[in-house]
Amino acid sequence: MATVTFVEKTASGVRGEGRVVELVEERVTVEELIRRRVFLTPAEGSARRPAQTPAEPPEARAEAALRAFAGNGLLVLVGDRQVTELDEEIELAAGTEVTFLRLVPLVGG
Repeated sequence: MATVTFVEKTASGVRGEGRVVELVEERVTVEELIRRRVFLTPAEGSARRPAQTPAEPPEARAEAALRAFAGNGLLVLVGDRQVTELDEEIELAAGTEVTFLRLVPLVGG
């Protein structure tokens, strides 16, 4: 079992609170890390969404996050190393920090 910390960051350097997660596996793919993060995180913007609008299902949010990763809109760092392939297997040690860095495209670019 591996204890890791999922951290959200934005391109402007804003760092969210870390979330400590216990994973049964000690080796997982980058895709699985992204899916786990999405399923553990409530839908973004739920406080701003009108009450009658249903929340986007986690599977749809996971697919959007995977597309963002493929399109360089989401970077994943394991420790201090950027991972670039969804099927790359990551060895998780106790205390590993996994950072999800959301990038925002430039307007007009």
